[in-house]
Amino acid sequence: MVIMQSCPLNPPQGQPPAGAVLPQVKFPSTPESAAAARGYVREVIEREAPGITPSRMSDVQLVVSELVTNSVRYGTEPDDSLAVAVGATPNRVRIEVHDPSRRRPYFKPESTERQRGRGLFIVDELATGWGVDDRPFGKIVWAVLTW
Repeated sequence: MVIMQSCPLNPPQGQPPAGAVLPQVKFPSTPESAAAARGYVREVIEREAPGITPSRMSDVQLVVSELVTNSVRYGTEPDDSLAVAVGATPNRVRIEVHDPSRRRPYFKPESTERQRGRGLFIVDELATGWGVDDRPFGKIVWAVLTW
């Protein structure tokens, strides 16, 4: 895990105020990074929003898993990396996954035959809002959970 310097964001709905900075941690583009990112996010939330209920933490962890897994599968190539940023308050968590691809996530048609392709449906159900922002070399997929 490598802590990266983050850049100021000036995002739309659900994002931090202009000039706010969320610290980022860099992960390799491997399937194991989903578990590592969940651990990182848990640490940040326990520090910044102590007392979050286990149910809410579970929702946050599932969203992190889905966003990181999508980034590994569709937003990176072998030897690439991705970055995860998180900000938390007692009633709000914002997760960002930064990757080098401009390819935007999309909902796949529902299918009972496919084992994959449900991640964005899960994120859409659990998050108060989510979206994609372009950056100079790639994109940021973000989700906000509030309660």
